[in-house]
Amino acid sequence: MRAVGAALGKGVQRMKKSHGPAFKKAVIELAQCPLCRGRALTKGLFHELPCDHCNASGWVAAATGGALALDELVTQLSLKLQEATLQVEHLKKSQASGPEAAYQISNRRGAGGTNYTGD
Repeated sequence: MRAVGAALGKGVQRMKKSHGPAFKKAVIELAQCPLCRGRALTKGLFHELPCDHCNASGWVAAATGGALALDELVTQLSLKLQEATLQVEHLKKSQASGPEAAYQISNRRGAGGTNYTGD
């Protein structure tokens, strides 16, 4: 048995045994489709047609440039949308600083409990 381990050497890694699907879905880097330039439509002779290269999504795998399977495409677009939503929420939460911060929040010191800015 030691001879087998020695024959493998130090540079060779053994594969990890696993059963079933991965615990987390791998995020595939997406890029705009080079044919439709992310529009999901291509120009026909008289009208626009769905792009066949990217399954009419406007997105392809960045590493290969090929279209994703429809079930994988839906999952990857959902992950991308969730990431964008988190970024928007983070930007909304970032508060103004300096003199403009007083104008962003209501101090309820004006007539009838309205915001008084001192102008």
